[in-house]
Amino acid sequence: MASPWLSWVLLPALMVSVAANTAPVFLSNMTIVTLPEDLPVGAVAFWMVAEDPDGDTLTYGIRGPKVYFFSLNSNTGEVKLASPLDYETVIHFAVTISVSDGHNPVEKPLQVLVEDKNDNAPVFENTTFSISINETLPVGSVVTTVLAVDKDTGFGGLVVYSIGKVIPDTAGNQHLFSILANGSILLNDNLSYNNKSAFYQLELKACDSGDTGMDDATILCSPTVILSITVIDQPDLDPQFVREVYVASVIENAPKGTSVLKVEAVDRDKGINDPMTYSISNSTRPGWFAIKSDGVIIVNGSIDREQLLNEDEEVQVQVTATEKQLNIYRQEAKVSIWVTLRVTDANDHKPEFFDCTFLNCTFTPEEAQVNFTGFVYEHASVRIPIENLTLMAYDPDKGSNGTFLLSLRGPEAAAFSVAPERAVNSAEVQVLVRNSELVDYEKWTVMVVQVVATDWVSKDSSTATVTIRIIDINDNRPEFPKPLYVFTVPEHCDNGFVITDSIHATDPDTGEGGHITYALTQGNRDNIFEVDANTGTVTVRDSTLLDRERQAEYILTLQAKDGGNLSDTTTLEIHLLDINDNPPVVSGSYNIFVQEERDHVSLTIQAHDEDEPNTNNSRLHFSLLPGPYSQNFSVNASTGLLTNLEPLDREAIDPALGGRIVLTVCVADSGMPVLSTEVNVTINVEDINDNLPVFNQSAYNFTVKERVSGVLVGVVEAWDADQTEANNRISFSVAGNGSYNFLIRSSQLGPGKAIGRLQLPMDVTLDYETQNFFGLTVTATDPDPQMEAEATVSVIVEDVNDTPPTLTPDSLRGIRVAENGSAYGTVAQVAAQDEDTEAQLTIELVDVICTKAGVDVGSLCHGWFSVILNGSVLVNQSEAIDYELCDLVTLVVRAHDVTTDPRFEAYSAKGSLPITIEDVNDNAPYFLLENKTFVIIPELVMPSQLVASVQARDNDSGDNGVIVFSILQVDFLSDNGATTSFQGFFQIVTSSKDSVFTGNIELVTNLDSTLQGTYQVTIQAKDKPSMGDVQKAQTTLNLFTVDQSYRVRLQFSVPKEEVGANLEDIKAALTQATRTTIYIVNIQDIDATTRARGRSYLDAYFVFHNGTALTLNELSVLIRKDQNSLTQLLQLGLVVLGSQESQGSDLPQVLISVIVGLSLALLLTLVITTITFVCLRKSYHRKLWALKAAKEARMTAAGVTPSGPVIPGTNIYNTERANPILNLATKDLGFESLSSSSDLDHVSLNSLDDNRVDLQQDGQELKASQKESLPSPMESDVEPLSLVLSGRHKDTGDKGEALSLTNPALDTTDL
Repeated sequence: MASPWLSWVLLPALMVSVAANTAPVFLSNMTIVTLPEDLPVGAVAFWMVAEDPDGDTLTYGIRGPKVYFFSLNSNTGEVKLASPLDYETVIHFAVTISVSDGHNPVEKPLQVLVEDKNDNAPVFENTTFSISINETLPVGSVVTTVLAVDKDTGFGGLVVYSIGKVIPDTAGNQHLFSILANGSILLNDNLSYNNKSAFYQLELKACDSGDTGMDDATILCSPTVILSITVIDQPDLDPQFVREVYVASVIENAPKGTSVLKVEAVDRDKGINDPMTYSISNSTRPGWFAIKSDGVIIVNGSIDREQLLNEDEEVQVQVTATEKQLNIYRQEAKVSIWVTLRVTDANDHKPEFFDCTFLNCTFTPEEAQVNFTGFVYEHASVRIPIENLTLMAYDPDKGSNGTFLLSLRGPEAAAFSVAPERAVNSAEVQVLVRNSELVDYEKWTVMVVQVVATDWVSKDSSTATVTIRIIDINDNRPEFPKPLYVFTVPEHCDNGFVITDSIHATDPDTGEGGHITYALTQGNRDNIFEVDANTGTVTVRDSTLLDRERQAEYILTLQAKDGGNLSDTTTLEIHLLDINDNPPVVSGSYNIFVQEERDHVSLTIQAHDEDEPNTNNSRLHFSLLPGPYSQNFSVNASTGLLTNLEPLDREAIDPALGGRIVLTVCVADSGMPVLSTEVNVTINVEDINDNLPVFNQSAYNFTVKERVSGVLVGVVEAWDADQTEANNRISFSVAGNGSYNFLIRSSQLGPGKAIGRLQLPMDVTLDYETQNFFGLTVTATDPDPQMEAEATVSVIVEDVNDTPPTLTPDSLRGIRVAENGSAYGTVAQVAAQDEDTEAQLTIELVDVICTKAGVDVGSLCHGWFSVILNGSVLVNQSEAIDYELCDLVTLVVRAHDVTTDPRFEAYSAKGSLPITIEDVNDNAPYFLLENKTFVIIPELVMPSQLVASVQARDNDSGDNGVIVFSILQVDFLSDNGATTSFQGFFQIVTSSKDSVFTGNIELVTNLDSTLQGTYQVTIQAKDKPSMGDVQKAQTTLNLFTVDQSYRVRLQFSVPKEEVGANLEDIKAALTQATRTTIYIVNIQDIDATTRARGRSYLDAYFVFHNGTALTLNELSVLIRKDQNSLTQLLQLGLVVLGSQESQGSDLPQVLISVIVGLSLALLLTLVITTITFVCLRKSYHRKLWALKAAKEARMTAAGVTPSGPVIPGTNIYNTERANPILNLATKDLGFESLSSSSDLDHVSLNSLDDNRVDLQQDGQELKASQKESLPSPMESDVEPLSLVLSGRHKDTGDKGEALSLTNPALDTTDL
């Protein structure tokens, strides 16, 4: 039970409220309003909703600093947006809203929250759109970072970056860069300034994520910006030489600083182009060459070609080009190349001496020596070489530069000699004993001589000092009687041939010291000789090596040694005796060319003999061996000079030899036996043109028939004694009066012989009647134009009958013959002539050509005329001649000479005799059949408009064939069968083209569009003959009418201009679907005030060829059947098919509907106003009753059930079974135990016993509509009666169920 004080407080408040005017109250939700920033200006932002218990008229207001954003309807509370909102500028603001009922103004603050929308595209900020990066930037590095800012929040402010395109636009560049979500641009692949590109452009775009971040959200993107990236070339590549191979030559004596070759290298880093420094990093001959800073290789030191003999005289120099700046790895960027320098020879060396044997010498400058030692026994024999002396002389220069002379100098040089005295490049030098007496151990133990080597060219010399130790021997050593013995030995003698057995050494010593043994110690290198050790007999050991021509003299040292190793030597000088063992040798081959009669032979045979000079063995003798032509030549026996005795004549030589004379010269020596060599001398006698052509006869007589071509007339023959084709090739030519009618062909029968075939060309024939004799001159010419001969040729022409006849032109002049039996007998005479005297001529009809108006009509006229042999032209079928079938007969005739030679043409050329057929007016006009149907749409046709046409022809010609049309009668056959005649509705206009006459029927006056039927027009065609009767013909045309009931309207969703532009496509689609002819009436735009679905319409008729037309339904069916046409029409904007009447009646129906609707709305407004007034009045009484009910409720004890209704004013016990006060069913009030479970308890509690249910329902609907008009539901204040009842419920404890006491109809807070 409620506290007692609450009743005392509430009761005065309720009483005062009833008596005073109550202030209006805003709904509880009018505290915050949220508006999207993209709300359009002029749109409703929100409604001010307030309630006034007194029902007074409310006036709304709004104020505040930001009130300019809104415009207010003070009467309705509607607030519209007056100025655009921008979340990025103002997020929220406050305004003060007010309401007044005219007595009590109420204000309330209202917070306006601006809701962010995606209305801003990202904008790139603080971005440098031109950057430079190093080409060595690692893959994956950040190139740069761009920043785009979107002022929106949420997904609308979430920026997504993308790269649209990379320029250069190549496949490899499109993935060269990528961009991260934070705007960082990454490098995905290696850069290369030289191999890829030095400049890139990236098209960057920044987009937000849309309103919701979903795929269908609206995404805003920034304009595309171009990021220019310049690739900075880095020194990451080594340089490169511009050439792959460098080769040059330099002479070995070139002075220091001489330029040899320039090498050049370039920096492959094109963007840097670092300067180069050059150096020689390696060389096969260090120090020889140097290189300057500009890459020029120069001579740096002494160059010696002779040091390169084992290196092909080439020096390999490795040149290194180094960039001045270090590369990116802090290392030198360099490249090397081997340069080949060829050293050419100069005479820059003088001979030098070396202490070595030939096979072991390397001849390096370091090995050169000037001091040598050797020994020799005292009193050694002359030409005994110094022993133990290994002395080599060497000059590395080439050719004559390497030739040098050897000699001895010094005080003791007289005791020795040197061998050899001349050498090339290298020689093993021997110092020989020259004077044995001077070599005396008792006088001196050591002897010194200087061996001098002098350059043959430069005369530079080198000196080697040879120290000769003299070896002492026993006092009594073996001694030869003589120091030198000279012997002669025949070359190639037998082995064992004794050279000498008389040389004996003496030694006064006895015993072992006096026992002498012999040996050959020097000069027997190849062991050609041998000596008996005991007897000293010298014999030939290997005679095959004894060849005087190879070596004519041998110097041997014969040693005699006693038992004490004391020895003596003597020199054996062996001269080989020459034997005749070498035949003469002829040098070269001999093949000469001389011209006959002009040149002489003078040829020296070059020969030599290897045998000993100035002896019979080497003395040569030349002789000429017998031959076919040897008697004409002689050869000098001593000098070998070959000459001719008489002038040479090519024609005297056998032609089979081709002018070639082969002589055999024998070259023999004078030795025993005589040896000889034969050599062939070929003498080519060249032919000259020294002979004239000669005909086999001086005159020729030929005959030929006229009118033949290409035949042989005769043959002439000539020959030329010259032997070569260049001089004896004969060609013929013909000259004389009429020679152009002949040609002569030359044919070679053999060397120097030819025939000339005189013949007629293929395109030339002779004519006896023109010229019957030709006197010609035939010339035979060899290649020399001055060498020619002539012969006369007489050609007699034989006559034949060869001339064809000719038609006389005057006899072929055209004639005229009238049609239809107007002419008989001979109408023309064809004549011919022939030049031949024996000609017999006849005239033949070859062909007949029938034409009508220039067109071949076949054989229609072939029997009309005939031609007999004498040339007479006769009429065969006069009655059959018809101009309409054929207006020109052409007789093709020819003349025949029956005596003409069969080889020639006997017929003349064909001639044409034209016979013109004259017309007679014998044909009536006739109409041409046309498969046409003529349709008239009365509302479309206008006066002077063409509605139909006919065509007719007349087979006559000229005026006889001219046609004039006229309208004889016009009848109208209505659909109900009635026939009506009309006059003056139509007129016909005649025109012609190509003999076809057309009558165009035109409308004269407007037609009645209400008539339904067919106009029958009778038309006459008549000709206009110049003479005779007029010919006529007539026909009837049916002109079908189509009335307005077949007019169809098509509505389109596009304006009339676009319909007009697409008219051809629309008509094509409709024609395809309907197979009709479409007549367009008009195209107009539809009034915007109508309720039509389209924007324009097109009125048209759809007419078949038989005059019937389509109705609206038929058209609709046909269009729907053709899906292709329907699809095309829909694409062209078709929206509605309808008749003109249905479209025209829409506007009145719309107006009627609007008027009825307004009337019903006005009536409904009056009813609602009346019901509202009644309900408000009853509500006031209910509130008074509710006060009483509350009082009774407080006074009722808990748990006591009254005998009557507990709550005054309720009828819980009546049949309505509802609580009219609380607007609740009985179960909501907890009265289920006091009533039945009948469904009547669920009846509305909105009324008392005397309330009308229908009015209460109307009030509920009105209240519901008011609630729907509010922006949001209101939160109700605590209702006093409910509070009282709830307090009562608490006092009852837990005995009863909780009751819901909400009754919007009775709200005691209003009290």
